[in-house]
Amino acid sequence: MNNIQAYKTLTHQHVKEITQSLQHLQPSFSPNINFVPWRGDFTRGIFISSQIHCDRSLEELTQLYGDFYRDQPFTILSKEPIFLKQVVNTNKCLIQLEKAGNMLVIHSVIDNLLKGASGQAVHNMNLLFGMDEKTGLKFKASFF
Repeated sequence: MNNIQAYKTLTHQHVKEITQSLQHLQPSFSPNINFVPWRGDFTRGIFISSQIHCDRSLEELTQLYGDFYRDQPFTILSKEPIFLKQVVNTNKCLIQLEKAGNMLVIHSVIDNLLKGASGQAVHNMNLLFGMDEKTGLKFKASFF
């Protein structure tokens, strides 16, 4: 019990997508990011740690992230440590920033079953029909 393991450290298939998205937002972005998903013997959720060299202060980064996600009702920037149990059975993504020297670590947690394809379909349908994201169509994932 309580086995936790880094999954595809430094070789994860989503690094290319992440780099592409970051370069779209900031064309000068240098693709030097480390992306480490953590998996374990828990039914739902995934914890991710991403690392990148960054000269900005933690205060400046916190402001930047806060501004970027301000209008995103399901993305929450936390100044405290984040845990999987905070997102299980929700559509939330929690993010926590840590900084040591010029190294920025971005931790994030999601319920990967609700944030998967079915959750995206409901989210897109809400957006397509102009429904409020928090009060639009809802679903509850159930298995067996």
